[in-house]
Parts: sequence; C-alpha cells; structure tokens
Amino acid sequence: MTILGKKQMSEEDIKLNYITPVILNGWKGHITMETKITDGRINISGNIVARSKPKFADYMLYLNDGKPIAVVEAKDNNHSVSHGLQQAMTYAQMMDLPFAYSSNGDAFYEHDFLTGQEQHIALDKFPTQDELVARYYAELNSGKGISDLEKKIVSQPYYSSQNTYPPRYYQRNAVNRTVEAIARGQQRLLLVMATGTGKTYTAFQIVYRLLRSDLKKRILYLAAGISLLTEYFTGLRTA
Repeated sequence: MTILGKKQMSEEDIKLNYITPVILNGWKGHITMETKITDGRINISGNIVARSKPKFADYMLYLNDGKPIAVVEAKDNNHSVSHGLQQAMTYAQMMDLPFAYSSNGDAFYEHDFLTGQEQHIALDKFPTQDELVARYYAELNSGKGISDLEKKIVSQPYYSSQNTYPPRYYQRNAVNRTVEAIARGQQRLLLVMATGTGKTYTAFQIVYRLLRSDLKKRILYLAAGISLLTEYFTGLRTA
C-alpha cells in the first residue's frame, strides 16, 4: 500500500518507490545517482561572468569502475514513459554511452545507439548488468562483436587514487576511443585538446590502461615538464 497514488507522487517519490528498486535489483554496486556530467556552461556578458546550472543524470549505470554504459532519466507519472528520453539521449551522446533510458514509474523506454532501435520495456524487465553488458559486446562493430583482446581493454578500469580525480566526460571519451581503436589494430591516432582540458591526465590514463591490459609492454611518453608527470607515473609504478 502506498500513501499517495502515482499521479500525486513527485519525481523523487516515483524514483524511490518504483524506479530505484528495479534498477538496484540488477545493478547493485554499479550505479550512481544524481551524477554530475558537467559543471555548467560559462557565460560572459561584458564584465560579468556567470556559470549555468550543472547537468546531472538521475541514474548512471556502469560496466566497471569509471566506465558508464547507460543513463536513465526519470519523470513523474503525469508524463509519458518516453518523456525523458531526449534528455537521456543528450547526456548519453555527451558521454559516448551506448544506451539511454527514460521512465515514469510505469515502464522504461530505451534508445540503443549501437543499433539505432528503440523499445518499450516493462518495469520488471529492465536489463541487468550482465544482460546489458552482453548486449553491448555483441552489438559493437556493427553487430560483429569484439575480440577477447578488445574486451580486455574495454573492461580495463581507469587509474584512481586519493590524489586523482575521476575523468571528465570528454577526457573519458578521448581515452576510451583511443584505447579501443588501438585494440582494433589502428596504429596512428591524433588527439587535439585545448589548453587546460587535462591533456597530461588523459594521456596518462591511456598509457595506464594500455599497460594494465597488456596490450602494450613499453610506451615512450614525451612531455614538456617532468613535474606534470611525477604524480601520475609514481602512481603507475605503484599500481
């Protein structure tokens, strides 16, 4: 028995009573809520500088530590099941995720970026982590799937410690696309990043994942200043 009917519930009530229990059932330990995606756009008008509101995803589902695979956006029950899908798709495209979902507590609606297909999913049929990860691997490379080597690099977590921060969404996109291209046999790649966007951090995470997955045994890393590398590569030696 519920205190309120679905139509009287707020979005938070719908999440607490209907959506969260279903997702937790198959994703416990691999889910975050109210995950910040961006800090918000910086707007400049004359001498006034202001930042827009940050973007948060209601639910982020992970293949492993540091590698999200899907985003879920929730709405109250006065909206349709698919009402939040466009917002979920926008976040998924920003973060290079293969799956986007929306829900109003009645069911889920899915957009699969790997196949371009959409489907309505019953509330109690939301895919578990094992099911969605298996689909992800099978649908890669236009449905041809991936080799064991590619799977090993895709599933390799990022380096993390008390002194390092999680990758920003564009850094994660750059790292993932680079190591996955190398795993497919691509030999020449060029990353172009603006000043202050974390080039050293991004390059370090690429090196770390290539070495930890045994895809590469030796890597030559050139940088303008040794101080930039000390903390990261001390961590790499420790790991």
